[in-house]
Amino acid sequence: MKRLLVVVAVLAVVASACAADNDAVDGVDSALPTSTTGVTTTESAGEATTTTRNSTTTTTSPDPGNRSALDIFAGGRGGQYPADLPSPTIDTGQLLRGQIPDGIPAIDDPQFVSVEDADVYLEDHEAVVVLEIDGDARAYPVQILMWHEIVNDVVGEVPIAITYCPLCNSAVSYQRTVQGEVTTFGTSGLLFNSALVMYDRLTESLWTHYNGEAVAGLLTGEILPPISSPLLAWVEFKDAFPDGVVLDRENTGHARSYGVNPYTNYDNPSGSPFLFRGEVDDRIGPQRRVVGVSIDGVSKAWTVEAISGGAAKATHDTVGEQPVVVFWKSGQATALESGEISGGRDVGSVGVFIPEAAGEALTFVAEGDVFVDGQTGSTWDILGKAVDGPLAGIGLTEVPHLDTFWFAWFSYNPGTTLIEG
Repeated sequence: MKRLLVVVAVLAVVASACAADNDAVDGVDSALPTSTTGVTTTESAGEATTTTRNSTTTTTSPDPGNRSALDIFAGGRGGQYPADLPSPTIDTGQLLRGQIPDGIPAIDDPQFVSVEDADVYLEDHEAVVVLEIDGDARAYPVQILMWHEIVNDVVGEVPIAITYCPLCNSAVSYQRTVQGEVTTFGTSGLLFNSALVMYDRLTESLWTHYNGEAVAGLLTGEILPPISSPLLAWVEFKDAFPDGVVLDRENTGHARSYGVNPYTNYDNPSGSPFLFRGEVDDRIGPQRRVVGVSIDGVSKAWTVEAISGGAAKATHDTVGEQPVVVFWKSGQATALESGEISGGRDVGSVGVFIPEAAGEALTFVAEGDVFVDGQTGSTWDILGKAVDGPLAGIGLTEVPHLDTFWFAWFSYNPGTTLIEG
């Protein structure tokens, strides 16, 4: 059975901040509690337009047809969509406007500090987004991403957009090269299925954070290549990458209450999603935590209860024809429950991998807080790397996954198989 959830009530999340512009597309009122400082736009009809948003300047040629999807849907100019643009791939009537463009400012010039320096203020169980490319290992604390949602970075010489949406509790990273052109991304001020909608600064097309698809504008139909970037406990990153670097909260270019959760009690398994009016399969509550995987068009989700237990747990399964193993390890606090980012309940960290190494299929069990394969007796960590035994130094092939809420996963993967625990 399916039910239609209509949730447009304002969530009181930060007493000292409120949205400066809370008109929603199609007459739905909404508000997100974020600052709107640092947004300046200058326009002149019939001339080139220069837009400065949070210290990033882009210049675009004038277009008599208002070809910018951002301008149409977030700029308040009404829903006359130009006929010469590709048709949107979503029902744009479902776009909700929670902020002005870049009211939640992306970080465009990220600065980094050492693990030692970051360890002064990060708690071991605090959530960070982890990204490693060709030995370049970086951690992006959720206490920073909570207030910025997008970091435009270059990791291992690859231009990357690290994105995080607190309303659907999801972290996804993408290569930000589109049709051979490197671009940066900003927050559009719009939500679709209660998830962040981004825009690229080359064409101002709109993109859904959750699956990296351009859904309106010149680039409609383009898909951003995803890069695996799991949410892990800070201690897992600093143990695995002692020489890695960490996004510096003192040099974001903005003054925010880093370490404070502006969405207190939002991570509530019995709760309802904010600014969401889509369909949810009611096999479980909409805000139950799940781990979602899609492979070759087949999707599967496991509730956290199905894959967790004790200090660690290994769960073997298949997605379509592909065998996978889900590693779960206790020790990561949810960022969306307590008033302090580090104060939430333990939800654990997750890694999903193909259970094969050195040409051999492997089976895993948890022993204490590590994982051991039954074929060689090697010991593996939550990142899928063998840290001891005959296979030491070898890494399992990572399967991109999302730690997210059920309503969000089902919205983008309606045919998903659900494994309950």
